[in-house]
Amino acid sequence: MKKNYVKKSDIKLKKRKKSSHKGENGEVLIIGGSEDYVGCLALAGLAALRTGIDWVTVAAPEKVGWALHTLTPDLVVKKFKGNHFTDSHVNNIVDLSRKFDAVLVGNGIGLKSVSFVRKIVQRINKPIVIDADGVKAVKLSEVRNAILTPHKGEYKRLLKNSGIDEKQLQKSINGNTILVTGPVDRIIARGKVKYNRTGDAGMTVGGTGDVLAGLAVGFLAQGYSKFDSACWAAYINGKLGEQLRKKKGYSFIASDLVQDLEKILGKKRF
Repeated sequence: MKKNYVKKSDIKLKKRKKSSHKGENGEVLIIGGSEDYVGCLALAGLAALRTGIDWVTVAAPEKVGWALHTLTPDLVVKKFKGNHFTDSHVNNIVDLSRKFDAVLVGNGIGLKSVSFVRKIVQRINKPIVIDADGVKAVKLSEVRNAILTPHKGEYKRLLKNSGIDEKQLQKSINGNTILVTGPVDRIIARGKVKYNRTGDAGMTVGGTGDVLAGLAVGFLAQGYSKFDSACWAAYINGKLGEQLRKKKGYSFIASDLVQDLEKILGKKRF
């Protein structure tokens, strides 16, 4: 069977109204971070902003939040007591999420916050992207209205946590979209699959997955479908990797992807 690949022509971004005001073009909440991981939040947040949304707020443990301020002035940070998220934070985070168009959870959150993540994804009533350790914490039966962005190992763990094998996935996908990253990405939703072949071996460098998740949640916040948001994020992230490889060889880093986003997305919206 012929594979259906994501194409550049698939990416159809809305023109911004001249009368638009702050907040009308999308607002995102990112929930993540822990003692060891700070930069991932900056990468995801800045990538989301580069999609054309108006606002990103990051909810993070307090020390992570203060460190994040030193990396960029472009993100608003809500700081929560403790070194990592626990069940005691759930109610406040759920209340905070109501102000946003889409939510990203999991970047740098660590496995100490598994219970927190499971509760959050079941209670937040917004389009949501689940990334990194967030994917390791959940099962598909507990998640709806989500894009999940696992690499191959996280994908196997997701299936195991969900008590299914790949043959059972279509019956168990529960309205979600799964973007399995790899040399060729696979974007899976109920009754359909697309493949993305943009990308480069240099994208094994840390942080490229955070940029991918930021792109996906940025598109979600603008009202695009889960499937389109995942396909576009995969294509653009991979295309950036290809272009940077030509310019810098294997010396490019994840923050280079964020810096170069305007060269692709700036030409798509007039």
